Amino acid sequence: MTNDWRGDSSTSRRIPGTTPPVAGPAYRSSRRVLEPPERISEVLFGLIMVLTITGSFSVAAAGHEDVRTMLIGAFGCNLAWGLIDAVMYLMNCLSTQAENVRAVLAVRRATDPQEAHRVIAGALPPLVASVFQPQELERVRLFLNGLPEPSAPPGLRARDCWGAVGVFLLVVLSTCPVVLPFLFVHEPMLALRISNAIAIGMLFLTGYAFGSVTGYHRWAMGTAMVGVGCVLVGLTIALGG
Repeated sequence: MTNDWRGDSSTSRRIPGTTPPVAGPAYRSSRRVLEPPERISEVLFGLIMVLTITGSFSVAAAGHEDVRTMLIGAFGCNLAWGLIDAVMYLMNCLSTQAENVRAVLAVRRATDPQEAHRVIAGALPPLVASVFQPQELERVRLFLNGLPEPSAPPGLRARDCWGAVGVFLLVVLSTCPVVLPFLFVHEPMLALRISNAIAIGMLFLTGYAFGSVTGYHRWAMGTAMVGVGCVLVGLTIALGG
């Protein structure tokens, strides 16, 4: 089996069983393009952005043209930030791949096995590294030393591009439920109240889902996410965002 030097940020930190923690095709295929915490964070980001627009919208003397301007602003803001977030995701993919290559090269260039073991342990989470025995670190060192030289610098793969598309869509599509009331409810005040209720519900569900995937209390995380989201929106509006 051909091994890939680049790896993923998660695959480079797996505990080795029969295979050391270097990303190969089997490891990459077992990881989703976007893990649940990443999806949740992107939805939360999109919600904060659209709430910044709707929260600063004054309905006291709003007409149809004002609502239309607000909708364009909300979609445009999330569209722009979705693109920025997608580009940042791709940059992080390249950075992670380059970091993995540097770690492998550092192991191969180590002057003695103990130095190589320190490099390998440093690339692992502290808790995982603390349970590794010297013989296991030596197995990893020997495996890395047997890898071929990289034929090209790290580059983007298809899964990285799909991940960026996913980031973009999550940020942009999280706008839709919050702004839909302004499209179907002709009374701006009522539309704003419905929009706020939907946003609060989505914030709660985001926190609830985060609690589910991280092991925290789901209802407490949902409630906390509503509070944190409202504070962040308030600060953003106060600072002119």
